[in-house]
Amino acid sequence: MNSKTIFTTRKLVVMALLSAVAIAVFCFVEFPIPILLPSFLKFDPSNVITLLAGFALGPIEGVIVCLIKNIVHVLVKGMGTTMGIGDIFDFISGASFVLTASLIYKRNKTKKSAIIGCVVGTIVMTVISLPLNYFIVYPIYFKAYGGEAAILSLYQKILPDTKNIFQALCIFNIPFTLAKGIVCSLVTVLIYKPLSPILKGRY
Repeated sequence: MNSKTIFTTRKLVVMALLSAVAIAVFCFVEFPIPILLPSFLKFDPSNVITLLAGFALGPIEGVIVCLIKNIVHVLVKGMGTTMGIGDIFDFISGASFVLTASLIYKRNKTKKSAIIGCVVGTIVMTVISLPLNYFIVYPIYFKAYGGEAAILSLYQKILPDTKNIFQALCIFNIPFTLAKGIVCSLVTVLIYKPLSPILKGRY
């Protein structure tokens, strides 16, 4: 077996392991942020795992781990009345974050480049989340959960002056997505260096 085959096999094994961890985190380590956000908006740190995959293995590999995570999540949890739209949103936003950050890091593999990649990736994820939520995700939620007024009322319980869904997304969802990106970025930057030799097979 030549070195190229060994490398390919090792990469597939690492991808499988990271996918398994990301699935476990995504399925079981999520929690709401009461008082500040409606209960259906939950934070999960699975993007830490997908970003580790992107940094250690490559941008495409990171996106593949994102995809596997969401496919298995749908299989485990089911599509429900929203036709899996939450997982589609999570994949698109998470993949944009990982792809952007890891592409920047790939060009210059330094801590500074990793930080810049995470910052830009967080911004990209946050920016695309607004039109994605407003035009695709929430219209499906409206049909599944009793209309726009029912969803809006969950935001109004926290901030009564919230007038419409667009305003709710700007006030609540955008800061939430931004904070999620920042937290996942900080954790990844802190743990990537000690884990890098293991992920890359250089221990």
